[in-house]
Amino acid sequence: MLSPALEHLVKGIVDHPEDVQVAAKSTTRGEILEVRVNPEDLGRVIGRSGRTAKALRTLVNSLAGGARVRVDVVDTDATAR
Repeated sequence: MLSPALEHLVKGIVDHPEDVQVAAKSTTRGEILEVRVNPEDLGRVIGRSGRTAKALRTLVNSLAGGARVRVDVVDTDATAR
């Protein structure tokens, strides 16, 4: 439930919604949601001083209802090197 909600929120922010990918991974410490976007949209998702990313994390944590969830914005340029 959290992955589609996060994907919907991020697609509303970016200029290239077709490039948005949210991958969910379960760990012993909780769930990790990795957000990948077009490199041109990375600044939009992170926001000034990380405000947008923090707001997305707050929304996802409130939707999680107390479950441990971590939202990571992945820099696709760094992983391509």
